[in-house]
Amino acid sequence: MAARSSYEELARQLSAVGAVKRGLARALPPECPAGSAAVLTLLDRHGEMRISRLAELLSVDMSVTSRHVAHVADRGWIERSEDPADKRSRILRLTPGGHEQLDELTRRTTEVFAHNLEDWSDDDVGLLIALLSRLRDSFACRGSGGCAPGRHTGECRTRLGDEAHTRTPV
Repeated sequence: MAARSSYEELARQLSAVGAVKRGLARALPPECPAGSAAVLTLLDRHGEMRISRLAELLSVDMSVTSRHVAHVADRGWIERSEDPADKRSRILRLTPGGHEQLDELTRRTTEVFAHNLEDWSDDDVGLLIALLSRLRDSFACRGSGGCAPGRHTGECRTRLGDEAHTRTPV
């Protein structure tokens, strides 16, 4: 286990990552803010789903999710169809226009990273990806409150599925 001061520095550095996220958000087109980009990304990654599942994946309230869904639906990037299992619910899925928008978002964020990390080696970028994936897996497994004794990152990756190589614009 690392020293407490290392965790304190990690917390400071992760807080500073907000500047990176804001830089990525500025690269998005005005008609597709970060919340909309997240909806498109999650539907691409996980496939069609109910809005309740999307809210869970976004880790935001249903009212916030509904606003994001309305925004992308109004632009024709997703469609909402009746859920055959529950006629009161809707299933969300990307449209061809949504896939095109996601391709554009991916292109823009890739350009931002390529520009800002041009002095990084492929090994450095690979190491950052691996460590961020490991950090994400640890929190997905353990959450902010800790983990049950004996659970390890490998078990969590098996349980969660390998999502390390999915595209995520923001």
